[in-house]
Amino acid sequence: MKFGVFDHVDCSGVSLTDHLENRIKIAEVYDRCGIHGYHIAEHHGTPLGFASSPNILLAAIAGRTTRLKIGPLIYILPLYEPLRLVEEVCMLDAMSEGRFMLGVGRGVSPLELKFFNVDASKSQAMYDEAIECLKRGLTQDTLSFSGEYYHYDNVPMRLKPYQQPHPELWYGVLSPDSTVWAAENDINIVTLALDQDARRITDRYRAEWARLGKPENSIPLMGVSRHVVVAETDEEAKALARRAYLHWIDSFDHLWQENGTSVRQAVPPVAALYPETWDELEAVGNGIAGSPETVRDFVLQEAERTGINYLVSWFAFGDLSVSEVTRSVELFSSQVMPAFEQSGPATIAAE
Repeated sequence: MKFGVFDHVDCSGVSLTDHLENRIKIAEVYDRCGIHGYHIAEHHGTPLGFASSPNILLAAIAGRTTRLKIGPLIYILPLYEPLRLVEEVCMLDAMSEGRFMLGVGRGVSPLELKFFNVDASKSQAMYDEAIECLKRGLTQDTLSFSGEYYHYDNVPMRLKPYQQPHPELWYGVLSPDSTVWAAENDINIVTLALDQDARRITDRYRAEWARLGKPENSIPLMGVSRHVVVAETDEEAKALARRAYLHWIDSFDHLWQENGTSVRQAVPPVAALYPETWDELEAVGNGIAGSPETVRDFVLQEAERTGINYLVSWFAFGDLSVSEVTRSVELFSSQVMPAFEQSGPATIAAE
């Protein structure tokens, strides 16, 4: 069982200069506290995400950490020129000395794709071509590709990734069918799905992995992402979470409201995942705020319900301060994580 962090780098109510510096300081806390990986989102034109160029923030974090793995979850591939992205991935992998995690996807917000004049109906085809260009560019001495959207003719690939044959791959999944491609390509996955929906994804991944004859003990990480706040008492943690979640959910809805709708109307499955209040979020099992004991029990139950081997927590969200997030992570690291050392989802140590 490993523990990572997801971060929208969403609006926290301070200047952009302070906001980004605060996120780097928090990444240093993750590094010090033994968090496995730090995954940041890419968004555009919305307060939900202020890491619109993930590589810039990741480069800064690479220089201020030593153990923490870092990467996007995900790059919105239809918004990138694949050749340039290959070279930047190689640079980040080198600068972090092999700590880079390559998360890819086509993007879920047609509003954000439209800002870049990308037709959402074509985003899947663009993604398919872009990921093929990425894989070729990272593993071959020259890049040649001819498709509908991208064309390269024998381009020399002078930069090579630190990790061979390429940085570890990550993908966000919502459907069990997506695990077929993931298992075939040794890709780590993270899902937002809840309870049995998440379990169907991890069960299918294990089944596909076994069908391919791959060793059980080398299966990639399969994670779920949940909002997490830890404090000395349940009452203190819930007060922090309730306040911060209201700020976060406002950012979550903002772009859609500007366009005369809400994310819940535009993307109905989101309504069940992200209700309007923290207490409702906890009620559907998509987050936890409490003492270390309360949070540890939640994580234990989550692992048993979903079959995960990776929990991706959202420690920093809304208007939580650096000191509040730091304390939350320190308590999680010192009093929750040790109970899961050397344990799988079915054999986690119990007190």
